Amino acid sequence: MKNVIVLGGTGFVGRHVCEKLVRAGWKVTVPTRRRSNAQAIQHLPGLSVVEVNVHDAQALTEAVQGHSALVNLVAILHGTLAEFERVHVALVHSIAQACAAAGVKQVVHVSALGADALQPQTLPSMYLRTKSEGEAVLIQAAQGAGAGPAGQAGFDLSILRPSVIFGAGDKFLTVFAKLQKLLPVLPLAGAAARFQPVWVQDVAQAVERCLGVASKEASPRIIEAVGPEVFTLRQLVQIAARCAGVGGGFGRPVLALPDWVARMQATLMSLAPGEPVLTHDNLDSMKVDNVATGRFPHLASLGITARALPPIAEEYLS
Repeated sequence: MKNVIVLGGTGFVGRHVCEKLVRAGWKVTVPTRRRSNAQAIQHLPGLSVVEVNVHDAQALTEAVQGHSALVNLVAILHGTLAEFERVHVALVHSIAQACAAAGVKQVVHVSALGADALQPQTLPSMYLRTKSEGEAVLIQAAQGAGAGPAGQAGFDLSILRPSVIFGAGDKFLTVFAKLQKLLPVLPLAGAAARFQPVWVQDVAQAVERCLGVASKEASPRIIEAVGPEVFTLRQLVQIAARCAGVGGGFGRPVLALPDWVARMQATLMSLAPGEPVLTHDNLDSMKVDNVATGRFPHLASLGITARALPPIAEEYLS
């Protein structure tokens, strides 16, 4: 039996990944702080939920024992520099050490489009810089350096760099559709920012395929997980409105905000209770177009034909 531990398996992407892996014959373990977080996946055959704080290095090492593969989906979009470093860098260090101790053979790490493991400090946001630093840690460990005892053989590493991920239950198009139902005019920061959205099912399929194409000669491999079309943020907001039937399918007027106003908006949103919709770091990330660079293979290299956004969005937003 193939054994894989999936970190972040209870999240939006994680639920789809777990389902794909179970169907492909993997025995899946999902660590989570509270078992109640796993209600959406604990019914899957061959899947086990264990209560573990993955940020506890010793507990993580013990949880990884007995698994031949690991998938890391843990990430945050908002936070302080210390919080980004804890999740995107320190946790990845612990993952590398746990994999070395357990003799894990394969690792699939979901990063972000725009990350650059070679030049992280050139990137404009804390999110992208720390994502890049995490990639660098795993690349070094995969090559047998820095994660364990001298002579450690490393592991097969696949890094997926997705653009913004859409699908039923997302916090992207669904949020824009809801906002347009509430507001007569939608003030929009970063309206001209460009994205190449990818369907969550395609990302999940990519994770499963990466685990099935292990090859030391090709590792570490980086794959840009993108959809077939590029949209501006304004266009995506308009698509969300049309698919949700807001304003008869025409949506609300979109007011593109200049940067200084957008930053005022981000400041106000960060003061509101709960998870913010927009932060200064999000604005910084949007300084870099979230589209494929062409320097790395796409999903087609895994035999996946990326699905277009509009018909899928219409299905779940309507």
